[in-house]
Amino acid sequence: MSALTLFLLAVSLSMDAFAVSVCGGLKMEGRERFKGGLIFGAWFGVFQALMPLVGYELGSHFAKVAEAYSHWIIFLILSYIGWNMIQEAGEDQEKEKVTGFQTMLGLAVATSLDALGVGVGFAFLDIRILPAVLEIGTITFCLSFLGCACGSVIGMWGKERAEKAGGFVLLLIGLKAVIEHYGILDNWTPFLF
Repeated sequence: MSALTLFLLAVSLSMDAFAVSVCGGLKMEGRERFKGGLIFGAWFGVFQALMPLVGYELGSHFAKVAEAYSHWIIFLILSYIGWNMIQEAGEDQEKEKVTGFQTMLGLAVATSLDALGVGVGFAFLDIRILPAVLEIGTITFCLSFLGCACGSVIGMWGKERAEKAGGFVLLLIGLKAVIEHYGILDNWTPFLF
């Protein structure tokens, strides 16, 4: 997996966390947004890093059995996740201030379930998992912090577009796995990702 592909994947996985952080930031006042951004960033960053690791371990046990179909598994997982992100874009989310332990735990798990599926897909790729999950966690932390800190500026205008963009990127990365496996557009794929 190229560095650009991993970066785009990390950004795509972060879109749910970003959107929820924006919604959380909408109800926070100036100084409160900085602290809220740290809370959202820490919770979402840690869970977005842990879930692919868990998925990778689960997928590793099945990698030898399903190796012949790995490109289709990656395509189906990422397409499903991406399509769901596109379908759910713009749905109303809770806008209340949410920084309590139970609420943040629930939000962190909910926004990182996509990353679990991606981790299963990682098991079928030649990828160094620890640097990958650290990059995903770091990017999620940064985008979640930014989303919460700028919540009132970005508002609901950016939420739907961010989720749709993340969904489309996941669909494209899934399609890329199939294209690469069959050698379609061998001369063009370096320009795609």
